[in-house]
Amino acid sequence: MTIRYEANPPKILPDVNTDESIQKFVDRIKIISKKCNAIHLTENVLGFQRVSPVEAGKIIKKEIPDLPITVSLRVRDKSENEISEFVGKCIKRGFSGILILMGDPSQTNKPDSGQVPSSVAKRLKEQRMDSKIDLYLSISNKPNFSKIAKKLDAKPAGFMTQVIQNAEQVQKLSDNLKGFSIIPILLYPSPKNKKSAEFLNLDLASYAQEFEGLLHKTHEITGDVLVTSPSDFSGVNEFLEKLSSQRTKYFASG
Repeated sequence: MTIRYEANPPKILPDVNTDESIQKFVDRIKIISKKCNAIHLTENVLGFQRVSPVEAGKIIKKEIPDLPITVSLRVRDKSENEISEFVGKCIKRGFSGILILMGDPSQTNKPDSGQVPSSVAKRLKEQRMDSKIDLYLSISNKPNFSKIAKKLDAKPAGFMTQVIQNAEQVQKLSDNLKGFSIIPILLYPSPKNKKSAEFLNLDLASYAQEFEGLLHKTHEITGDVLVTSPSDFSGVNEFLEKLSSQRTKYFASG
C-alpha cells in the first residue's frame, strides 16, 4: 500500500528566518515519514515564493536516505535551461519522480515563459531523462479524455490528479489511462482545511464521513494515493499513524 504525503516547503518571508523554517519543516517530515511510504514536495503553491523543493529534498535525503521523494516542477516561469538544471539536480539527489505542471501565476509578476508541461515532458523523454527519473503530468479529476492527446503523446510514467471527490472518478481515470501509473490526490478532511475544501467545492462534512473508505477504495484501484493536508499537519499525522497501525495488524494477521 503506497501512501504518499504532500508537503509544501516553507514560504520565504522578509521577517522570518528561512533556515529555522527549513529545519522545522524537515523535522515534520521526519515525524510523518514513519507513517507513509513517500513524500511529494510542491513548488511555489499559489505562486508564493517558497524554499525550492530541490533544496528541501536535498536536506531530507541526508536525514532520511531511503525515503522516496517526488517534487513538483512548475514550468510557467522557467526557461528551458532552468528546467534542465532543475531536472539535473533532482536526478543527482536521488529523487524518484518529477510532476511537471504549469503552476499558479507568480505573485511577483514574473512573466510566463511559454513552456507547456506536455511539451516539456516530451522533450525530457527525447533527452532520455525518463531513464533516470519518473516523469509525471497532472490531470483533472474528471478530464475530457478526447482532449488530452498531447498529454498522452508525451508518454509520462503516469499522472497525478487534482483532488479526488469520489471513487467513481478514480475508476474512470483507471479505465481510460491503461498503461499509466495514476496517483490520485485526496484532501485530509479537517476543519482546518476548510478553505481548501471550499476552493475545491467539496462538501467537507460528507467528504469526511466517506474519507477513509474513499482512501482504501482509491488505493484498491490504483495502488497509490497522495494525501494532502495544507493546514493541519497534526491531524493528518494522527490519521496516518492510525492507518499505519491498521496496515501492520493486517499483515501480521495474514
